[in-house]
Amino acid sequence: MTNFLGLRESEKTAFFIDGANLYKAARNLGFDIDYKSLLAKAQEKCQLVRASYYTAIQEDRDQDYSPLRPLVDWLDYNGYTMVTKTTREFVDQQGRKRYKGSTDIELAVDMMTLSDRLDHIILFSGNGDFRRAIEAIQAKGVRVTVVSTVKSSPPMASDELRRQADSFVDLTELEKVIGRAGGPAQRKPRPTEDFADDFEDDYEDDFEDVD
Repeated sequence: MTNFLGLRESEKTAFFIDGANLYKAARNLGFDIDYKSLLAKAQEKCQLVRASYYTAIQEDRDQDYSPLRPLVDWLDYNGYTMVTKTTREFVDQQGRKRYKGSTDIELAVDMMTLSDRLDHIILFSGNGDFRRAIEAIQAKGVRVTVVSTVKSSPPMASDELRRQADSFVDLTELEKVIGRAGGPAQRKPRPTEDFADDFEDDYEDDFEDVD
């Protein structure tokens, strides 16, 4: 793509990253997101006001460690605003311990709150539940770009979200710019390799104990 995410030097811009949704989309395409490169590229191309990352964190009371913690800590120390929520633990009908949590409300509220100070919002999510929030933000004169993918199986971006956005960028277009195939020297701190297996394959941040 000739213009990275449609960014403009004159525009105040903010990133809103639905962490679980973006991770699953990139994983389904076979690459990792290089968050350091993403931030540096954005700061070079626009007036980046904020880059916020939203995720629910699985905290098992039987363990002191969450597989997401290394990524959350690294992003927090490297220019991202972190918004996290502890998941709720429950037992399903089969007696398995499961976890459920979502930061969708926090992300939508923050987009609406900050939109009065912005010219452009980049939403990294394919979750159709954000369509109405995008519509309300656009009514204020703010451009909204959605970043997700329709080239994974299944597609991660909902049709209604793509139609509502001013622009849609498929993650496959960004792989050569912010993708990381993953040699040891290239890797930044990230969740464990099996982290994504703790998520349900839907648009909520659902967690499941895989034992």
